[in-house]
Amino acid sequence: MANGFTKKKVGTLTLGEKLKKIRGEKRISLNEVSRTTKIRLEYLEYLEAGNYQKLPADVYVRGFLKSYADFLLLDERILIKLYEKEKGIKKNLEKGKNDSQKKIKKKAINISIFIFTPKKIILFLALALVAFIFFYLYREVGSLTNTPQLVILSPENNSKIGENSVLLIGKTDKDARILINDQLVLVDDNGKFQENIAMQQGINVIHVRAVNKFQKETAENITVQAQYAEKNGDSANSTNQSNGSLENVVPDLSAQTAQANQLQMEISVEPGPVWISVKADGNMVFSGEMLSGATQKFSALNEIIVGSGRANATFVKLNGKDLGPLGSQSGMIDGVVFGKDGKK
Repeated sequence: MANGFTKKKVGTLTLGEKLKKIRGEKRISLNEVSRTTKIRLEYLEYLEAGNYQKLPADVYVRGFLKSYADFLLLDERILIKLYEKEKGIKKNLEKGKNDSQKKIKKKAINISIFIFTPKKIILFLALALVAFIFFYLYREVGSLTNTPQLVILSPENNSKIGENSVLLIGKTDKDARILINDQLVLVDDNGKFQENIAMQQGINVIHVRAVNKFQKETAENITVQAQYAEKNGDSANSTNQSNGSLENVVPDLSAQTAQANQLQMEISVEPGPVWISVKADGNMVFSGEMLSGATQKFSALNEIIVGSGRANATFVKLNGKDLGPLGSQSGMIDGVVFGKDGKK
């Protein structure tokens, strides 16, 4: 008793507890009940313990309760109703418990997938580094064994032109070097290059090479046939060649004499690159950049006009004679004329 009140425990007996209590009051053992009702002893124990899940089908349990009620002189309907009520409650409780466990388990699994621990982060970074190393080695080995690409966009092979020069345009790897007729040309960051090539009358062969940093090489020859009207033609070609071997010798000698009287110029740059333009007998034969150490050769009948982006880095040889730099200044110079008597 506390504060003048007496605490009493209030509870409701279950079906099993009621059967056990009534049987105890009548001093009847379970073995005696089993012998009289023909109900197996273990089923009587399950009923009194409330272990309904271990009992057979409900139709049999109702028969057990009817026989038990007759033996104890009780109303069978009350016992069956109480059994069905308690079994339904237990079934609902077990179902709710199972559903809760499934939800908790499923939620725990989903959360664990997205947990990033320092160990997992380090492992991920290590795998990414290994993958990058393998990719880099694969690319380097490929560069070591593969030749550079070389695509000539213009002119087409075996093409014909009516000019004394042609603009060669192509594409290669951005880290490759391009040599046209063994002369280095400039390649931009996208691997594109172009160069104005002087053409002689007849068939010209342009030799293009792409060389990468591992000295792997791709080469291509472009044949161009040039047919253009010369301002000062070689009159010796009009000589009649129809009468014997002596007449055939005369035009050859005339051609050799005309070639000997031509202007022969060699231009080189150091340091480069340097923009250069060259006109031969009034025709533009070259306009573009020359790299360090590059050399270009030109010929004309009467005069050659040279322009340069850096005069003191452009060196000229005329008919084998070294004339030194195009100018003494580092700036641009244009329209320097060279004739048979030298620099005008």
